[in-house]
Amino acid sequence: MGIPLIQKYKVAKYIIGKKLTGQKRYPLAMMLEPLFQCNLACAGCGKIDYPKEILKKRVSVEEAMAAVDECGAPVVSIPGGEPLIHKEMPQIVQGLIKRKKFIYLCTNAILLAKHIDEYEPSPYFTWSVHLDGLKERHDDSVCQEGVFEKAVEAIKMALARGFRVTINCTLFSGEKPEEVAEFFDYAMTLGIEAITVSPGYSYQHAPRQDVFMGRTQSKNLFRDIFRLGKQRKEKWVFNQSSMFLDFMAGNQSYQCTPWSNPTYNVFGWQRPCYLLVDEGYAKSYKDLMETTDWDKYGVGNNPKCDNCMAHCGFEGTSVDDTFAHPLKALKVAMFGPRTEGSMAPDLPIRYGDRANATAVHVPITSIKRPSQETADVDSSSH
Repeated sequence: MGIPLIQKYKVAKYIIGKKLTGQKRYPLAMMLEPLFQCNLACAGCGKIDYPKEILKKRVSVEEAMAAVDECGAPVVSIPGGEPLIHKEMPQIVQGLIKRKKFIYLCTNAILLAKHIDEYEPSPYFTWSVHLDGLKERHDDSVCQEGVFEKAVEAIKMALARGFRVTINCTLFSGEKPEEVAEFFDYAMTLGIEAITVSPGYSYQHAPRQDVFMGRTQSKNLFRDIFRLGKQRKEKWVFNQSSMFLDFMAGNQSYQCTPWSNPTYNVFGWQRPCYLLVDEGYAKSYKDLMETTDWDKYGVGNNPKCDNCMAHCGFEGTSVDDTFAHPLKALKVAMFGPRTEGSMAPDLPIRYGDRANATAVHVPITSIKRPSQETADVDSSSH
């Protein structure tokens, strides 16, 4: 399976067009975050830490379409919060399909069975279901029992109705490579299109900080996982470039390109990316691109970025490297990421006193968890 040819062709055509015009900073995928409210309270997510009045805010259909038109990215990822809580989500998806954008609606799938009749299969629309592992691991990650089984049933239902389906998987500290490999094996048996995988980013407002990995820990974990993958008869299919997988295995010294994955949410255009929530907002996409101090961010440029290896920051870099060095990318695609030998060097630290890095994490005890009323949304009301 894997990404359909029409999507590969249109995205490649878009990128080549940008390169031919000499545009160095352009969006590859837009993050449209229509709300922060969720019906789960995951340990590694800080999105629902906002006050109740913010959690009630929604990006309207009109605002969403205007932002997508202004940005122009060929791919639109819709995370949250939980997008299926948004009453106008079907209209947003319909508007994006009319614009021939490739949509990935990210959902924990708890509400998918209730709302699936509001959507129609399309080559431009994909359900991206959140699964962080097999039953025990996933339910522990989302801090609620029974979610894994609901998600799997929703995946089977969506596939039976002809929808494109991927899973998005975030890996945290304490992962066992053998268990992750077993989960990837299982995911492939479901008949999904592909897996999107990424190490968790240490959200400053996440309720737990001990779940996040450092860069070296992440690289070693992915090397162990990919090493096991090479022993599998059935190949794992990822919804990511081969060079991004190679980067996660520690074989590429990539810098983040946050402008390749800009975020629009209830506050406007978020600087500089989906993951850094305290850096301010721009009123327009043009303002975001022209007034953001991009050199202020990235590995070695900002302590908040030092441990980040998330796909929303580095997939764009990987795709750019693929176009610049196609033979290198082809070799990785054919044989998989290198899992032995020395790793590529880390980027140099360019910001000031390293001791300042200790100020970027908020102590767990100082984080105010949302009330159960806030976290547990009554799905019957949506």
